[in-house]
Amino acid sequence: MKNKIYFISFLLIIVSLYSCSPKNITTKYYVQNKSTLDKIEQSYKELYQQKKFRVAFTDLNFSIISLEIITDTLNYIYEFNLEETRLNDSLTKYGFNANAVTGLINQMHSIRCTWVNHFDYYVDGNKKSLVFLSIKPVGLNGFFSGRKYYILTYFTQKQYYDSEGRLVNNRRQKQLQHVNGEIFKRINNNVCYTVSSRYR
Repeated sequence: MKNKIYFISFLLIIVSLYSCSPKNITTKYYVQNKSTLDKIEQSYKELYQQKKFRVAFTDLNFSIISLEIITDTLNYIYEFNLEETRLNDSLTKYGFNANAVTGLINQMHSIRCTWVNHFDYYVDGNKKSLVFLSIKPVGLNGFFSGRKYYILTYFTQKQYYDSEGRLVNNRRQKQLQHVNGEIFKRINNNVCYTVSSRYR
């Protein structure tokens, strides 16, 4: 009887750990929030094409915004409280569509997206780009999680993966492709994930 109880307890622990694995958590999170995540990616990509910028939440309460405005000569970094009117004033001053950018920030806030960024990268000498989202969902605030973030990458083209679902450079070489120093795994053909201690 004792052995049976130990065995059942062991099975429950294994099932619990499996269900909490990064792959299961991240894929489930993406599916549940796909509409908002996709809107953030699309909105940011369109706004970035008009004027280059990055935006991040820098505090645990998601109330302080860091806005980096990228120009040909300098990058300007400003910090705002989410409710401050000078955020709109600064966006207007630099020629942004203030309503669209604040709409993006509100979408980020709604799902605890800590950072959104645009990356250029090269494959076989060809320039490509992706949108990088960093998220700190409530589910990653548990005892075992530490300071962990879901990182999602949105590629403009279909990607290739090895037999373990890891992102690789191309179909033939199967060399692991690192993004921002991290190894990413497949969610779908164009979206990958990793779990990182860094949000950027």
